[in-house]
Amino acid sequence: MSTVSFDPARASLGPSVPDLATGFQSWHSDTRSRVLAELTNFLDRVRVHELSAVGVDAVLAQYAVGGKCLRSAFMYLGWLCAGEPDAAAVRASASLELLHAFALLQDDVMDDAVLRRGSDAAHIRLSARQGGRTGVTPNFGTSAATLLGDMCLVWAEQMLRESGVGADALARLWPRYDAMRIELAVGQFADLGNDIRERPSLETVLGIARAKSGNYTVRRPLELGAALAGASERTLKALGHYGTRIGEAFQLRDDLLGVFGADSITGKAQDSDLGQHKATSVVVAALEMAPATTRRELSELVNRPELDHAAIDRCRTLIATSGAPERIEELIADRVDDAVRAIQERALGGDRRAALEQMALLCTARRL
Repeated sequence: MSTVSFDPARASLGPSVPDLATGFQSWHSDTRSRVLAELTNFLDRVRVHELSAVGVDAVLAQYAVGGKCLRSAFMYLGWLCAGEPDAAAVRASASLELLHAFALLQDDVMDDAVLRRGSDAAHIRLSARQGGRTGVTPNFGTSAATLLGDMCLVWAEQMLRESGVGADALARLWPRYDAMRIELAVGQFADLGNDIRERPSLETVLGIARAKSGNYTVRRPLELGAALAGASERTLKALGHYGTRIGEAFQLRDDLLGVFGADSITGKAQDSDLGQHKATSVVVAALEMAPATTRRELSELVNRPELDHAAIDRCRTLIATSGAPERIEELIADRVDDAVRAIQERALGGDRRAALEQMALLCTARRL
């Protein structure tokens, strides 16, 4: 799929509302800029001044305003599949970045992560700000990060509710919004027991990934935006199918990056997935596909209580030679092709279909 220049030109509502007619790259860049501006304005308005000394402002900048804005872009694109460019819809979509900040904060505490987006994880940063002070509990950092995550969860709904989108439109959105949040928590529950030493099947791993990450990254944001704009059931169904498949492909790519990706891409320690014994698709596929001798060695390594850097490097070599990375690449390509076919067969505007195709590439073609 090539980069598309979008047609026909659509009426502009002013420089604050990006227009697909300017081309995908420009639209995506403008949408992200607008989302970040809306987030910054909102966080300035709800800022809790008493917490500034703790380092909360810096953590919010890292977690809420430091990302790629995939989810908000998908939500706004869902809106555009049934509605016209609208500043209130951009603000509503931007609220998903606060929900994502909540999920990241929670995930980093649960995983005892070291890095996030190339910097220390929130619980480490918050703990460091309290170093040497009397009366501070040993688990201050994790407790503070958990509380900040709770605040982001509340702020996400507040920003959506105060976006300026009409009450009738919001009423169409709330059931899907609630379902997405519960689905995310259920996925996190499933992930707690998702240990490679238990040897789950590839289908089980994909199901967990779909609930924990894939759906809430692509499918649900698209459906939220489309529902907000009053899309038909036909459009919602097409976007749902596309979103499920691209969400799966997104997580498969993330699994490859979790084993082979550079820190500059993942923003996390290179050994996070292997070191934490996570049963990701690429590791499970390697155990299923590898020759017997390779499988035995890889099984012995991943079953160790702790893996040092030498063991992790050896795991990478065994996984690479098993054929699993190529198999995961095939699964990614199959899902992207299926998703693109789904939207090509539905009555969406040509520029909207092209934007969905480009978004599919944007979130599944990240390089190792």
